[in-house]
Amino acid sequence: MLNYTGRERRKRKVRAKVIGTVNKPRLSVFRSNKHIYASLVVDDKPAKTTLKFSDLDLGKNASGKTKSEAAYLVGEILGKAALAKKIIHVVFDRNGYKYHGRVKQIAEGARKAGLNL
Repeated sequence: MLNYTGRERRKRKVRAKVIGTVNKPRLSVFRSNKHIYASLVVDDKPAKTTLKFSDLDLGKNASGKTKSEAAYLVGEILGKAALAKKIIHVVFDRNGYKYHGRVKQIAEGARKAGLNL
């Protein structure tokens, strides 16, 4: 029997329900101790990624900001880029992380930009 950590167990439960399609892509979040990454996965079968941003892409815009503020900016930039590609509705995949802190900030930034989660 496999022993999964709490995050891996949550990730499997979430991914069983959350599926990205062409009409409604999946906004996937990954966070490390230092950085946060967000990507839009259009099709889950071949795992096609359309857009991806991280706080590393912010450059000087992220200097002097907390990790939560940088995550909010990443969500906002991803939302604006998705709207430019005429993507309005997305499915939010928190990737097994609890919905608070930086993960929540990405979702709020994307909502502010105009995405429907």
